Amino acid sequence: MKFLIMALGFLSGILTATCQTNEVLPLWPDRAPGALGSGPNDTPTLTVFLPESTNRSGAAVVICPGGGYGGLANHEGADYARFLNEQGIAGFVLKYRLGSAGYRHPVMLQDAARAVRLVRERAQTWQVDPHRIGIMGSSAGGHLASTLLTHFDAGQPDASDPIERQSSRPDLGILCYAVISLGEFTHQGSKQNLLGEKPPEELVRLLSNELQVTPNTPPCFVWHTWEDKAVPVENSLQFAAALRKAGVPFDLHVYEKGGHGIGLGSNQWSPEKRHPWTRDLVFWLNARGFITQR
Repeated sequence: MKFLIMALGFLSGILTATCQTNEVLPLWPDRAPGALGSGPNDTPTLTVFLPESTNRSGAAVVICPGGGYGGLANHEGADYARFLNEQGIAGFVLKYRLGSAGYRHPVMLQDAARAVRLVRERAQTWQVDPHRIGIMGSSAGGHLASTLLTHFDAGQPDASDPIERQSSRPDLGILCYAVISLGEFTHQGSKQNLLGEKPPEELVRLLSNELQVTPNTPPCFVWHTWEDKAVPVENSLQFAAALRKAGVPFDLHVYEKGGHGIGLGSNQWSPEKRHPWTRDLVFWLNARGFITQR
């Protein structure tokens, strides 16, 4: 019995040492603009995941989980943040407002832009380089990320809120099996949750982000699978073609296998069993200066 108690105490110590409490911050100190209420579904937040102090590259990524604009997939949020922490990158998981809670565009874009501004304004607090802040998204979260990549602004220099003075332009984008188009190859559920039924054609075009790329669009890492039945690979192919036409650097990876919604892969905490996109991303982030050379 004494041995069992000692063993349990030892295991408890390990769990305490390895469990990390992640700060959750509301994007706005008071009620968010356009909020329909004051509950959890009406309060967009950022959850902060910081790497070990001995392994910080100074880069950061805001992460937009997928879920069809109707939910938020944890394995495309917190799990990605922990993966980025392994590379020395700070991860900030965005809980944005959803169509299932009655919200429509531009609320989601408002939340994503505010998240990037917030990380940039508090860069010193989190030991982050304000010029190395990316955005990452999967599926519908990839649509949100690609929307900010093509619809950012420079901030309001005269704003009373210091966060609003910051630019919302990410320094790079990471798009994972993303919904990018709202046209022929869209995911209909995401489109409806974002825009409602029968949206005006000009709004559909505005948020078909393969049509909104300019030379000022940030560099992107784009990946998809050929066998994805939920979000066709054409979303990524068309976006990459638009980046190429605009002269924007990108990495494009199309893998035959993997389907949709796979996150890091079959075994997220075994690097050799993760999907190859994770290794390709590390290579690209290293080349872009987001990872400290080891």
